Amino acid sequence: AIAQRARPFRREAEADVASRPEVAANMALFEQMRANVGKLLRGIDRYNPENLATLERYVETQAKENAYDLEANLAVLKLYQFNPAFFQTGVTAQILLKALTNLPHTDFTLCKCMIDQAHVSWGLEFQGEPPGEPPFSSSGFLGSSPQEERPIRQILYLGELLETCHFQSFWQALDENMELLEGITGFEDSVRKFICHVVGITYQHIDRWLLAEMLGDLSESQLRVWMSKYGWTEPEPGRILISNQEENIKPKNIVEKIDFDSGLGGPGGLGGPEGVLGRFK
Repeated sequence: AIAQRARPFRREAEADVASRPEVAANMALFEQMRANVGKLLRGIDRYNPENLATLERYVETQAKENAYDLEANLAVLKLYQFNPAFFQTGVTAQILLKALTNLPHTDFTLCKCMIDQAHVSWGLEFQGEPPGEPPFSSSGFLGSSPQEERPIRQILYLGELLETCHFQSFWQALDENMELLEGITGFEDSVRKFICHVVGITYQHIDRWLLAEMLGDLSESQLRVWMSKYGWTEPEPGRILISNQEENIKPKNIVEKIDFDSGLGGPGGLGGPEGVLGRFK
């Protein structure tokens, strides 16, 4: 097993909002901002570049408050498409990271497709890269692209590792580029939720050490928290019971109804005047 790396561990922020007045106040302000942005997006001003500053601040607030608004984020990317001179790498990186927190939904793909190819063309340069070997190091992306575009390309590769379920490689790559998460609250735990979702629909049993690695080399106590959250047990030492996948199989009866008259004798049937046999009469 890979040596455990020190990693900050955060529990659900929503669970203790009521006991933290400052958090509750911040969330109230965010909800007000969400309402104002919602009104803006419903009108003709949706594509007014003068509103970019407001929308960009909203993206930063989402990252800070561990909130998410896909529609507003897509509106920002659309405005960048219409106004390339206003493109902001930092805001785009935050949008992509927030989209990753909503896996397995397709938000990340939607956002990625709205970014100009000039910012995502790294894939053509690294098609031969084997999974688990990210095309960047702790010093940044290894390529000829401008320095300011490295965060986007790094995040796209992290997304590829998650979507292809190379979870150990994802955590290793993230550890080498933790600066990407500056200003992003709850990212790691959101990714762990996605990994647990994949584990839950894939495994019946899994080795304890493997699950700990897949979740980012968690400590014993941290791993127990996630096991408890999803109801996973350890009936024998080192072996975790996820679920009996056979119990999740739901049989489906397929019923096909064929109208004999319409199939043979109707106007368009085989034997009808417009049918295949009718044409040879």
